[in-house]
Amino acid sequence: MDYSAKFWDRIAKRYARQPIADEAAYQKKLKVTRQYLDPTMEVLEFGCGTGSTALLHAPYVKHIRAIDISAKMIEIAEEKARTQNISNITFEQSTIEDCSAPDQSLDMVLALSILHLLPNKEEVINKVYRMLKPGGVFVSSTACLEDSTLKFMKYVLPIGRFLGLLPLVKFFTKEALENALTDIGFSIDYEFQPGKSKAVFIVAKKAA
Repeated sequence: MDYSAKFWDRIAKRYARQPIADEAAYQKKLKVTRQYLDPTMEVLEFGCGTGSTALLHAPYVKHIRAIDISAKMIEIAEEKARTQNISNITFEQSTIEDCSAPDQSLDMVLALSILHLLPNKEEVINKVYRMLKPGGVFVSSTACLEDSTLKFMKYVLPIGRFLGLLPLVKFFTKEALENALTDIGFSIDYEFQPGKSKAVFIVAKKAA
């Protein structure tokens, strides 16, 4: 955890300046997510980065708790919230593993560009399932790199991680991700992938 936090702290300012790689796909994901939102909802986003997506969803829900492993990312997110006068987001430095929330207390959990950076996605998906109320929604966008043209990188990335240049990255297929969700008990309500090597966007629901 300490290594990962230091890595993301180091690149936080550069990360905040980066443009969205696929603006059209991002806007579609926002639009789809908002179809599931309502003003009464309690939402958790883990791996929130500099808070851009949480800030865009904030007007549509009661409250968002947005967490990230990087203190520098959280600082940037909090400054954005102050600048935009958005007060219904609580930003915290935390991992999803350390995050505490009562079972069946959340209406939605967001995990955007994060599941492939975790060592234990199945354990995390199980935790998310427990946190969600019956009928709750888990929204994720995940690089399923084992299916992509970049899968050769799984032999290179460990070297970068050993040298302190890259974070942990896990390689798995879209099918493996879908199975991890449905094996826990989620049903897949919506799925979108704009290209073979693009992230897979999934809206999964817990039975009501």
